[in-house]
Amino acid sequence: MTVDLFAGIPVRDYAAAAAWYERLLGAPPSFLPNDSEAVWELAEHRYVFIEVRPDHAGHAMHTVFVSDFDARIAQIAERGLEPAGRETYDNGVRKATFRDPDGNEIGFGGGPV
Repeated sequence: MTVDLFAGIPVRDYAAAAAWYERLLGAPPSFLPNDSEAVWELAEHRYVFIEVRPDHAGHAMHTVFVSDFDARIAQIAERGLEPAGRETYDNGVRKATFRDPDGNEIGFGGGPV
């Protein structure tokens, strides 16, 4: 069974959000379904998308768990974005949280060092 995941992120300003997510994710959108959405494929069948929905902007909370946590966070920093927060849980799992221009929370998690 194949399962596709589309995780939506409501934003106010399409251009500002698209530029920010390009910096965060290191690539332009994978596709543009219409004038108010942009979609990035994070892995096969796993997508995040922004959509202009001003009344809902700023309330998304997503975490993407990656095997290359340290390298990923370093690459994002090279593109000019720093996490709003970092955590290490009791089991050693790490998380770096970024906030887009609307305040949506996008976290990257990684296994213990």
